[in-house]
Amino acid sequence: MSATQAKDERFMRRALELAQQAWGQTHPNPMVGAAIVEAGVVVAEGWHVIAGQDHAEVAAIKALGRKPAAGASIYVTLEPCSTSGRTGACTNALIEAGFARVVIGAKDPYPEHAGRGLEVLREAGIEVVEGVLAEECADLNLIFNHWITQKLPFIAGKMAITLDGKFAAASGHSKWVTGESARADVMRWRRYFPAIAVSANTVLKDNPSLSSRIGDEVWCPQRFVFDRTLKTFEADTIPQIYTDTYAPKTTVLCADAASDCLRTRAKDLNIMLWQLPEAKGHLDWQAFRKRCAEAKIYGIYVEVGPTLATQVIEDALADYLFVYQAPKFLSDTSVPGIGSHRNSQSMEEVFALRNLRHASFDGDRLIRGFLSK
Repeated sequence: MSATQAKDERFMRRALELAQQAWGQTHPNPMVGAAIVEAGVVVAEGWHVIAGQDHAEVAAIKALGRKPAAGASIYVTLEPCSTSGRTGACTNALIEAGFARVVIGAKDPYPEHAGRGLEVLREAGIEVVEGVLAEECADLNLIFNHWITQKLPFIAGKMAITLDGKFAAASGHSKWVTGESARADVMRWRRYFPAIAVSANTVLKDNPSLSSRIGDEVWCPQRFVFDRTLKTFEADTIPQIYTDTYAPKTTVLCADAASDCLRTRAKDLNIMLWQLPEAKGHLDWQAFRKRCAEAKIYGIYVEVGPTLATQVIEDALADYLFVYQAPKFLSDTSVPGIGSHRNSQSMEEVFALRNLRHASFDGDRLIRGFLSK
């Protein structure tokens, strides 16, 4: 790697750090960071804080408060926009500011715009360097990239398992499969997604809060419960997500056949119900995606147990998986794990993850990637 490449990566990593200041706050927009560099020194920084506010490039230019020095560069994690929306085109702002060099991480994922911003800058005589830490920059915006290219919400499944693929002991005891550091990372990803979903079994077994708790901050996304028959409303003890401060952010997904009595109980608790058709013995996830799109919910983090994990993988219900694995064995055939009686005959029948990302947390590990068959 040349000295120039090393320098470009160093400043792009700073731009990535800046973009993450708005972790989970910019939907439906992407997270973007920008750093202005003069004579090898960062002199101004900016990031996109929330949809409708300044884009990262404009925020950095405003933070500088003057024209950049001759030969100045700006490092941006995402290709500058070349069209005007609620804010002006960032390419125009960069040209007017007088930058000599623009360094880009990821290209705009929208096919009709991809590369156009770079062309505009080059046509204006600006040196453009593209693809610096491109994979890291693209990974920052999993939800945005999926929405732009697929026009559908991004659904990610999350599981915590032992080395032999178990979620809990035979008694149902599951606290904890992974350690504190891995669980803290789960909180971080809960903050990233605008919605979180679990099965009725998880609600009945764990009575979860489904919030993100980072330090003293508690943040609650939209919460979904997959409860085909509304059995969570049969319990003597009402689950906390139906009665806590954030109860208005809870929606239960049920089938047409759910009983009127239980529907009434949900109504009495002011819990919203989404009635969905069924497919292959479970709620129709395509109908769920459509409802989420209509509600402008762009990403859902689904925390799965063995039954739901099997459905998610074998029926390709999710786009992406987060698999936290602890260096432990339960070694117990009575404990359910992932998989049904498929009677597979070849390793060609596997379900796989692609575009893998790895992380370690005090012995636990995370493998995440796009789900493919």
